Amino acid sequence: MDKFNAMQVFVRVAEAGSFTAVANQENVARSVITRQIAGLETQLGTKLITRSTRSLTLTTAGSAYLEKCRVILNMVDAAETSLSEEKAIPRGRIRLGLPLSFGLQRLMPALTEFARQQPHIQLAMDFSDRRANLIEEGIDLSIRITANLDQSDIVRKLGTCRLMTIASPDYLSQHGQVKHPRELQNHECLAYSIDMTPTSWSYQVGEQLANFPIRGRLMANNGVALAKAAAEGLGITRQPDFIAQPFIDRGEVVEVLKKFAAKPLGIYAVLPSNRYIPHRVSVLIEYLSVALARARS
Repeated sequence: MDKFNAMQVFVRVAEAGSFTAVANQENVARSVITRQIAGLETQLGTKLITRSTRSLTLTTAGSAYLEKCRVILNMVDAAETSLSEEKAIPRGRIRLGLPLSFGLQRLMPALTEFARQQPHIQLAMDFSDRRANLIEEGIDLSIRITANLDQSDIVRKLGTCRLMTIASPDYLSQHGQVKHPRELQNHECLAYSIDMTPTSWSYQVGEQLANFPIRGRLMANNGVALAKAAAEGLGITRQPDFIAQPFIDRGEVVEVLKKFAAKPLGIYAVLPSNRYIPHRVSVLIEYLSVALARARS
């Protein structure tokens, strides 16, 4: 058995906490992964993972071996990357986590051009607004739009976007203008939510960022759908500028509560916290940074 390959599999299983997750990523049967780990344990003469019907945990030996494996694999990756950099031909597969609307509208044109320029790089793109666990899901790079980053996140800021509160002229003429965020509770608010739970919207009032309760009959996990509903006069929604601005430009909606707008959200390239950054990923991050800056100018 290739011990180096088995080490890679062991690290992925330990990080994912699941044989099945790694098997799914590799598109192989779960038994293939379990046999590789069992073979590694036989070679080492020690138990690395304690298995149960619902979970797995590392033994003391397994935890110590995991840290040594990470060091070795990162050194190998770094060595291979330095050779690739010398050859100036980025190669390999990049699994990308992309926010749905921003990914389709702003990133996809840049990514297709990147694919043309880099024929030796494979892009596997996962479009979703949920917050993925990069390590568990084997994602090399995630693009996130947020005001809150985890302290452990390794990031590069690619830009910013502004949240805009919008409604159709017809809706405002029928239901009245919104002059202060506290008045939102008297309106139909079209809320974005991943888990479909009630929410509030935050606005800058003086020096303070305050949350204001909202109500409404429509909720969705897609901003474009909500902006279309607002354009049809069904209520007020709050969307990032890359969604809202086209509707404003066409005169379908207008912005309200502009003077209360909160600080812009950051657009970040987020990387797994425990890995050396491959050259191919660094090349993609740099490309996206330039492409997004060009789009803003």
